[in-house]
Amino acid sequence: MSAKIYDYSKICDSIFDIDPKIRFAGVINERGRLVAGGMKKDVEPLENEKDDEMIFMELALRVKMRKEFDKQLGPVNFAMASRERALAISVIINDDILYVVSEPDTDYGVLPKKIIDIVSS
Repeated sequence: MSAKIYDYSKICDSIFDIDPKIRFAGVINERGRLVAGGMKKDVEPLENEKDDEMIFMELALRVKMRKEFDKQLGPVNFAMASRERALAISVIINDDILYVVSEPDTDYGVLPKKIIDIVSS
């Protein structure tokens, strides 16, 4: 059975449209490399480019580790981290990861559902 083909650039563009507080929308492959999307235009990054690479690799590793429990608990729908300076959400798309970062005061009860709706459409 083949996996659904997604237009990652279109998904990232659509993510930026759902909330003005979104700073970053990108797709990370299973090796921790950014393959689509990126930082919103005219937004100052919170970290440098080298830190981005480390964050992406750590995210890819964390996703792999979570899959160890899919048989017992079912697959992860999304994961969210609330930090002092940012809210980060990750959603699995095939073998890749949609990674969205927004301002910390974003409505975290609504944003994940909107992201999943875009990925599912």
